[in-house]
Amino acid sequence: MTYSTLQFAVEGELATITLNRPDKRNAISPEMIDDLMGVLDEAERCAARVVILTGAGSAFCAGMDLEALRNLATQTQEQHAADAEHMGKMFYRVYRFPKPLIAAVNGPAIAGGTGLATLADFTLAVPEAKFGYTEARIGFLPAAVSVFLLRQVGEKITRELLLTGRIFDAAEAHRLGLVTEIVAADKLMDAARELGRTLAALSPTSLTMTKRLILRWNEHEIQRDLAVAVRESAEIRRTADFREGLSAFLEKRPPRWQGSKQ
Repeated sequence: MTYSTLQFAVEGELATITLNRPDKRNAISPEMIDDLMGVLDEAERCAARVVILTGAGSAFCAGMDLEALRNLATQTQEQHAADAEHMGKMFYRVYRFPKPLIAAVNGPAIAGGTGLATLADFTLAVPEAKFGYTEARIGFLPAAVSVFLLRQVGEKITRELLLTGRIFDAAEAHRLGLVTEIVAADKLMDAARELGRTLAALSPTSLTMTKRLILRWNEHEIQRDLAVAVRESAEIRRTADFREGLSAFLEKRPPRWQGSKQ
């Protein structure tokens, strides 16, 4: 298959997915979501035992694409709901991917990019990598990623990260358990491949069944919570703060918040 927003390569036991919009800092567009869903299906079917996810250029993934953000302003509520569900399905697909998945974070991973980076089984990051759930800065909601973040780091840390929307570095992400290992930029892909080869030498049946077992303990609760998150993501798009935050972000000016008025 061919993809417009990413590249896919298989070399023996390892497959590599490269987000490939370097001029847009690999920002998430509707097309990228479709491509990711498709390439994960292809990666699941192929002979590779381990998959590496990385970004082209200087960023891993800068969050939502600007053009996609502009389009949000003109969407109907039905389109908002469909868009929120599409994003939620992408994160859940990454989370439940049956083969070992390694994120090689080569630069900033912001908002949805943080979600992609930290939902992998292993997250290797360069020291210069930045992370952050910045949705509150534009009146948006870190809905789907909150479902997984809460389970990864606990409620207190989740509250602090989501409510402040602050950017944090790779060292803090490592301390919080969101990053497995910090690796120098010139050694990142080598380290990811070495880890991949280590995993590929193990029983693929055991690894797949282990991942399935881990998923099974929380599967129903995650599906339930994601459904709530999708509804909340669509709902906030009806608010005055979302419309103002989006306009301010696109116009590069400070927002003038109105509170919870519709």
